[in-house]
Amino acid sequence: MSVNLREHIEKIVPLTDDEFAFVLSHFTSKKLKKHQFLIQEGDAVYHSWFVVSGLIKASHTDESDKEHILQFAMEDWWVSDYQAYHYKTPATLSLSCLEDTEVLCLSLENSEKLCSELQKAEHFFRRKANFGYVALQQRILSLLTTSAKERYEQMLKQYPSLFQRVPKTLLASYLGVTRETLSRLSS
Repeated sequence: MSVNLREHIEKIVPLTDDEFAFVLSHFTSKKLKKHQFLIQEGDAVYHSWFVVSGLIKASHTDESDKEHILQFAMEDWWVSDYQAYHYKTPATLSLSCLEDTEVLCLSLENSEKLCSELQKAEHFFRRKANFGYVALQQRILSLLTTSAKERYEQMLKQYPSLFQRVPKTLLASYLGVTRETLSRLSS
C-alpha cells in the first residue's frame, strides 16, 4: 500500500527513505466494501483520501432527488469533498465505493503539518492541486461546449478502464446524458 503512495509522490518529487517514512506517518489506512460510504452529504469531512485500490464515486443529489456525478476516483487518485474538508462545513457530496476499496487517509491537520515541515510535500500538494484545477476546468468546458458524443469519446480515450468498471447508468450520469443516449453513443 505504501509503495503505491511513494510511486505516486515520486512522479512529482523524489523522496529519501526517511522523508517517505515521515510522509507516511501522517496517513492512516482504511478498507471499505463495495457500496460503503466514505462520507455522505451533510457529514463532517475530516480527511482527503488517496485511492490505493478500488473505485469511488463522488456525487451530489439535488432537491429533486437526481444524482449528479462529479468524479470517479480510481487507483492513484485523490478524492474528498474539498469544500467541506477545507472550510469545515457539512459535506455537499457523497463518496461511495463502487468496488471494494482501500484508501490512505490524510487529515487536514496532518496535511498542514506535513507541508509546513517538509517542503517537498508542500511542492507535491501544490502541483496536485494545480493539476486538479486544470482537470476541473477541462471538465466544465467540455460540459459547456461539446456534444454528448464528443464527451463520450473523450472519456473513452482518457479512461478506457472505467467502461469495464462502472455501470452504464453511472457513466451516463457523469456525462450528463440519459442511459438510452449512452447506449446509442456506444453502439
